Amino acid sequence: MKKLVSTALVAFVGGIAALGISHFYQSGSNSGSCQITNPGSGSSYHLTSYNGSQGTGLPDFAQAADKSLQAVVHIKTTSERVNNLAFDPFAEIFFGPQKRQQNFVQEGSGSGVIISNDGYIVTNNHVVNGSDKIEVVLNDKRTYVADVIGSDASTDIALIKIKEKELPFLNYGNSDDIHIGEWVLAVGNPFNLYSTVTAGIISAKGRNNILNANNRPIESFIQTDAVVNPGNSGGALVNTNGELVGINTAIASNNGAYQGYSFAVPVNIVKKVVSDLVEFGTVQRAYMGVSIQEIDAKFAADKNIKQLKGVYVNGITSGGSAEEAGIKEGDVITRIHNAQISSLSELQEQLSRFRPGDKIDVTIIRNERDMTIPVELKSLDNTTKLVKKSELLSKSAMALGAEFREMDKEDLAQLRLENGVRVDKVNPGKLSQVGIQPGFIVTSIDKKRVNTVNDINKYLEDKGGMIQIEGFYPNGMRASYTFSR
Repeated sequence: MKKLVSTALVAFVGGIAALGISHFYQSGSNSGSCQITNPGSGSSYHLTSYNGSQGTGLPDFAQAADKSLQAVVHIKTTSERVNNLAFDPFAEIFFGPQKRQQNFVQEGSGSGVIISNDGYIVTNNHVVNGSDKIEVVLNDKRTYVADVIGSDASTDIALIKIKEKELPFLNYGNSDDIHIGEWVLAVGNPFNLYSTVTAGIISAKGRNNILNANNRPIESFIQTDAVVNPGNSGGALVNTNGELVGINTAIASNNGAYQGYSFAVPVNIVKKVVSDLVEFGTVQRAYMGVSIQEIDAKFAADKNIKQLKGVYVNGITSGGSAEEAGIKEGDVITRIHNAQISSLSELQEQLSRFRPGDKIDVTIIRNERDMTIPVELKSLDNTTKLVKKSELLSKSAMALGAEFREMDKEDLAQLRLENGVRVDKVNPGKLSQVGIQPGFIVTSIDKKRVNTVNDINKYLEDKGGMIQIEGFYPNGMRASYTFSR
């Protein structure tokens, strides 16, 4: 079929673009981008530069680049999508039965990082999310089909695996120890240009409000001026020792291409996400149960706060960790263990390293006195229970507030549909809120084909933000519903 215009896979929010490339075809396709990370021990990072052989005194990145290139992979994704065509009863009167669906394939590309010699690869969630097939091309051109171990939309991290051994991989660095002004390299496959290395410096740390594509994003990005473009998603940000310090994820851009700054997920967040995905299949996220306000000079004056440090507790969740530990509204959180806290992103970054049930020391200022309070962290539903992916999967379709029934070929043929799952019963929940009625046939979720109830579970298990459900009623009326998760 006719090939449509190729377009960069970018996710814009306030001029921020995700770093993937996608191509769309009428025959079918999927988009994506990748990212890289590595499960190694948290090596202590120190600034090192290699002097050039010509005596110029300029840094030489050859050793770090060579080490990184061997462990960074090119990721290609494909996914079959559904375009539900508008139903026109007059067209059927004059021209006979009309096809109500058109399939197409979406293809995407990005980058990934090998983090173990037995084939574990870190990339971005937005690179592989919704893909039917993930192909990994190594630096030496060997090609493999990868399986998804797990993904996390809140941090935009995914873990995939190929069946191979004795692979080159990157060791984890320590993103806590990097400093503004230090040299770093970005390694990936921008615009399908394999094995590209660019250099820059750390421009800032703890950046947030970058993606905003999820209801509960965990954002504390490393900002760098190394050149990063669509296709770099999931690629490696490495220090001059060739250690992984971040996964390249987004760029600040008005047109989808590099315009000065890019953003990477710190490797210390990546390590925790990878560990959870390997052990549980899903991320074990811990919460303190507080709402906070960042402190500036005006806010400090209004609240009679003497020091411009920490974050102000302006709300406490009933039954949450903070309330049980004795933290109160009006306290100022200044440290988690030995890490200084001065912003929401820094608090999120520290908490993202723990699981429900973990105990942390929280230093606060109350009545101008420093206090350290032990806090046992909880999950979002105020428990310390750790949950496996299989337990979450069974709840995904149920959370919509509906009962579904799979359809046989005869049912589908009568309705001139190729696929779909019928809504048998609507209970209180998301579907009833948006007006879906019993009998509605779900043909796609976010443009992805729905053939079975398990497809609904699969598409919704890690999905946050807006969800679009499309399909038909038995009388032929097409309908589309959108709601937030």
